[in-house]
Amino acid sequence: MEIIAQHGTVFIVIAVIFGLYMTWGIGANDVANVMGTSVGSGAITVTTAIIIAGIFEFAGAALAGGHVTKTIRKGIIDPAPIVNNPEILVLGMLAALLAAAVWLMIASIRGWPVSTTHAIVGAVVGFAIAGIGFDAVSWPKIGQIAASWVVSPLLGGTLAFLLMISIRRLILNTDNPFRSAKRWGPAYVFLVGFIISLVTMFKGLKHLKLELSVPVSFLVATGIGLAIAAVGMVLINRVKVDKSQDKEYHFASVEKVFVPMMLFTACAMAFAHGSNDVANGIGPLAAVYGLVESGGEVAQTSELPIWILLLGGVGIVIGLATFGYRVMRTIGTRITELTPTRGFCATMAAAATVVLASRTGMPVSTTHIAVGAVMGVGLARGIGALDLRVIGGIVVSWIVTLPIGGVLAALIFFTLKGIFT
Repeated sequence: MEIIAQHGTVFIVIAVIFGLYMTWGIGANDVANVMGTSVGSGAITVTTAIIIAGIFEFAGAALAGGHVTKTIRKGIIDPAPIVNNPEILVLGMLAALLAAAVWLMIASIRGWPVSTTHAIVGAVVGFAIAGIGFDAVSWPKIGQIAASWVVSPLLGGTLAFLLMISIRRLILNTDNPFRSAKRWGPAYVFLVGFIISLVTMFKGLKHLKLELSVPVSFLVATGIGLAIAAVGMVLINRVKVDKSQDKEYHFASVEKVFVPMMLFTACAMAFAHGSNDVANGIGPLAAVYGLVESGGEVAQTSELPIWILLLGGVGIVIGLATFGYRVMRTIGTRITELTPTRGFCATMAAAATVVLASRTGMPVSTTHIAVGAVMGVGLARGIGALDLRVIGGIVVSWIVTLPIGGVLAALIFFTLKGIFT
């Protein structure tokens, strides 16, 4: 308690610096892989991706993410043994923030799409073992997170595969693919709006004091979906057949129909990511702030002040703008060749899976879902369409994220403990 009273302001300043570094990493890695399909397919530019991410990540975190975040990430550690020594939790959260941020930076430089959630979970576990003890960790929870390495890409990949098959049946394999694309395009855009808005309302907008029944939620979601589909229809109808391009590639004009549709899926994916991951990434910062403000009271949840959310948003946009291109390149071009139709399927599948998972509380990773979705659209063309060497490298980077985060956090925790105690 005395240490917090003595160094409270310093702890908050360090937490803000580390938090900015962490959200920079989220932007450079997590948001980059979220936007990678849209940029890699040629549907939007990097600049457009940064603008979309800036707006819709904020919206997702504020509307669907809520203003309460888990202080102890997903209940993976029990803080009971350190109730009388809250400074250990403060130092531990600072260590977790810095450790996760360092690993995200290394992964981003290498172009590896790793999971922010898993980086911070690994870091919190590392600090818990070092600062509290082995028994403080909820190992069944860690087992669930490890299981999500398989569940996440499988869910995203299956949905993307099915969407790709539906586009092939309804559009690409018809007598007039271009006309079919213009006919079915608004229906796919409707799906984007309907699923995202429905799950956002199901997830609960309690902090906005909005409680809607299931029938009303369906009705509102249908209305939003139809409105978005109407906008999509206007954009799609502006697309004209390009006969010169069609001579070289039979489906060139069909792909042009999917370019405006990709704008909607990019917005949906950024919103989905914001609702699922942004608040998670700045959870430790909120924890340190809550502990200092309460004078050392340890709680499982803490308020997430709006300035922390804004700080997170600023860090994310800077990260995406400065280093995001490396991970975008891996997701968008190196796993499999993406076109606007394939990119649409991958992004739509990933967004739907993320928001459904955040609704049901499944421990999934946005990154793993996005990678799985890209693999799913590649698989629709056969296993030869995938670069298995790149996929192997990505999977290895996933597996090492937890232990590396843990070891780094333990080392940083002991360093901070030596400085402040």
